[in-house]
Amino acid sequence: MLSKRFTVVFMCFVAAFICYIDRVNISVAVLAMQEDLGWTEFQKGLVFSSFYIGYTLFQIPMGWLTNSYGGKLIMGIALIWWSICTILTPLAAITSLSVLIVVRIAMGAGETGAFPASYNLFSRWIPSNERSRAVAFMVSGIPLGTLFALVSTGWIVERFGWSSVFYVFGVIGILFYFIWRKVIYNSYSLHPSITPKEKKLIDDNINHDVKKQSIPWAILLKKKAVWALIINHFCSNWGFYILLSWLPSYFKSVQGMSLSSAGIASAAPWLTMFIFSNLIAQIVDKLIRRGVPILTLRKGVQTIGLLGSATFLWLVREASDPTEALILICVAMAFLAFTWSGFLPNHLDIAPKYADVLLSITNTAGTLPGIFGVLITGWLIDISGGSYDVVFLLAGVVNIFGCMVWLLFAKAKPILT
Repeated sequence: MLSKRFTVVFMCFVAAFICYIDRVNISVAVLAMQEDLGWTEFQKGLVFSSFYIGYTLFQIPMGWLTNSYGGKLIMGIALIWWSICTILTPLAAITSLSVLIVVRIAMGAGETGAFPASYNLFSRWIPSNERSRAVAFMVSGIPLGTLFALVSTGWIVERFGWSSVFYVFGVIGILFYFIWRKVIYNSYSLHPSITPKEKKLIDDNINHDVKKQSIPWAILLKKKAVWALIINHFCSNWGFYILLSWLPSYFKSVQGMSLSSAGIASAAPWLTMFIFSNLIAQIVDKLIRRGVPILTLRKGVQTIGLLGSATFLWLVREASDPTEALILICVAMAFLAFTWSGFLPNHLDIAPKYADVLLSITNTAGTLPGIFGVLITGWLIDISGGSYDVVFLLAGVVNIFGCMVWLLFAKAKPILT
């Protein structure tokens, strides 16, 4: 029988998967939308970045709500919210660019609930020596959802039109909401059928002091370890969001692929990231159980991830054909997957009682690349005549800066008593 805590992790993984198929489908659909609606590259960048405006502004309020009302309720509300916005996207796009931007902002606001809700549940369900795996598996719904969206969206668009993508994916989210509401419990102590053995395992290996309480905002923001997380969430996400939004366009415009081929090629790096994020997390948790200091592991994998990714993003500039470019981007994403066992579970290391709130703070910074990075990318591509060289160069520089900050200031023990 599967453990109840695995059910929690798996359901959070599915929620992340749905979150990203709804977020990413527009990266492929926009190629057809741009032709129909006559958008420039800059206007396309506005459509991409508008999502992250809502996603940034609502991060901290949603973290506070999650800490106050629990992950089950907030995730449920978020699922309904962003799924409805997904369904409304075609009508908004046909109406006007301004209306579409408003809907994308609202959708971004809805998706802010997904990850704080997951961290809230993990703080109540997952022992410390399982958290790398739990977090990595949950967030691996991101590359898998991205992969699914990239592969399926081009096929759906070519056969049924771009609007159909948003209807199909939106309905999937609404259906999953009813499963979530039935299966998930805010705490293992509330679950009616958890086994005594699993209950004892969690009892013996988790911080139980996670009840609703005043959030020490000022104290959190004075800690260097928190700022190391804030900066590294920003830096780790810079290249991630650039590729998330612009990779299909890169393969189509620079490498000369068709719409469906660009979607399929863009999916390969995300499959690579899915595999490596879970593989590295397994190794990290195994080493933690063997007594390797958590801080050593967090610093090690974060450093390998950022520097390795920077190196291969720079090499992409020299790619001479689509196959070479795809291989280099896949390797860059494999390295970036290391960071998901570095900075992401570190929220639970240093502030287990406030991991949901802390994630909302760092993810606010981590979302800025989705706004400014995506817009800057569109501008750089326009002024360079369609070249992505400076885009990849800048992503590598950002990675190196994040690595330096992490090595200097990261911690792995609770920073609050």
